[in-house]
Order: sequence, then C-alpha cells, then structure tokens
Amino acid sequence: MDANLHSLSRQLIELRIEHADLDASIDRMTESSPQDELLLRRLKKRRLALRDQITRLENLLDPREPA
Repeated sequence: MDANLHSLSRQLIELRIEHADLDASIDRMTESSPQDELLLRRLKKRRLALRDQITRLENLLDPREPA
C-alpha cells in the first residue's frame, strides 16, 4: 500500500510540473504574435486534461469523505 501511495504522490508531482510547464508555454505563446491557434488550442486542451488527472489523484490520496 505504501508503495502505491508513493507512486501516486510521485505521479501527482510529475503532473503538476507538466501542468506548470504548459502554463508557461501558453503564456509565452499568447504574449507573442503571430500565434499558432491550433497549437494553442491543443496545449490548452492538454492542460485541462492534466488538471482533471491531478484532481483525480488528489482525491485518491486525500479523500474528502470518510471511508
């Protein structure tokens, strides 16, 4: 069980890092012109999917309701 929690915690950290990297990339793209709208949409969609994964892992690691 501890190994599973450790691996989930590690996964959560990696997802948060990837999410932060995407945030930075999106910020850089929106500051500069001309923009690649398709790439920007894909990055935002990926960032949203990462946010969903992060939320799921957070709920697994720290459930709000008593078990």
